[in-house]
Amino acid sequence: MTVHRMTCHLATPAEPHARGPRDTAADDDRIARGLVQGDERCLDAAYHRWGRLVHTLAARALGDPREAEDVTQQVFVAAWRGRANFRPDRGTLPAWLTGITRRKIADALTARTRRTELTAALGATLEHTGGPPEGPERIIDRLVVTEELARLPRVQRDVLELAYFADLTQTQIADRTGMPLGTVKSHARRGLQRMRHSLDRPRPQHDGRER
Repeated sequence: MTVHRMTCHLATPAEPHARGPRDTAADDDRIARGLVQGDERCLDAAYHRWGRLVHTLAARALGDPREAEDVTQQVFVAAWRGRANFRPDRGTLPAWLTGITRRKIADALTARTRRTELTAALGATLEHTGGPPEGPERIIDRLVVTEELARLPRVQRDVLELAYFADLTQTQIADRTGMPLGTVKSHARRGLQRMRHSLDRPRPQHDGRER
């Protein structure tokens, strides 16, 4: 496909206030059509024009500026990758971006809930001896927990590994390691706090704009 590289050339009058609604609408149309054609400069123009709108919507819904920045990036990456699905004759680009934003916000809230549930599940393993059933979700949990455990100090990691992977209670961990029960509880509490803080942080997204 041949890309028209001049699609997003936007007129800039000497007096900014001289621009009227027609000029703005014409620029919006050029940005939208250029984006569909694969002009990356139109993607940049769309970000500069509506990035603040997307970020504001995300920040209000998520209550976390850093997470809102992450969602904003995801929205424009998704818009670029899914540009073939946008039809300028059926709606405006801001409305389409708003729809993507709502979906990405929903994804972020789901991921946040998942992280909270995972941390709670790990803490619950310290209180019982029965092993939870294995399944796809459990396997994913184990992979995530293993990654987070590797970030902890050695003693905290050892205690939580025995709790999570060996399904031992704190009393059993104390018996196996020879540590006082109070020390086991202290290491478990501190380890869980560190993991909760790590899991609650928004994960950085790779800017994978397709070329």
